[in-house]
Amino acid sequence: MNLIKIILITIGILAIIFIGYSLIGIISILFWVLLIAGIVGAVGYGGYKLFLEKDKTKGSLEDKTPIAIADLKDADRALEEYKRKYLPKQK
Repeated sequence: MNLIKIILITIGILAIIFIGYSLIGIISILFWVLLIAGIVGAVGYGGYKLFLEKDKTKGSLEDKTPIAIADLKDADRALEEYKRKYLPKQK
């Protein structure tokens, strides 16, 4: 009777080990599939944004009106305040 118990315990332990290894394998396969799907999704999303998005706003310099320093109000006063506050005093 003791020999049968030892054989059954050994078979049970081996079955648990094999089931554990198969579960680890299934989980690792799922992680690889998620990794590959994420990489493919990121490349696809980047390609879509780069090539196929129709609502792109193209910035151009002609649309913006340049502002001269002379046109700014109180530019001299702001520059003097900046010099006084942040530039080191020279002796």
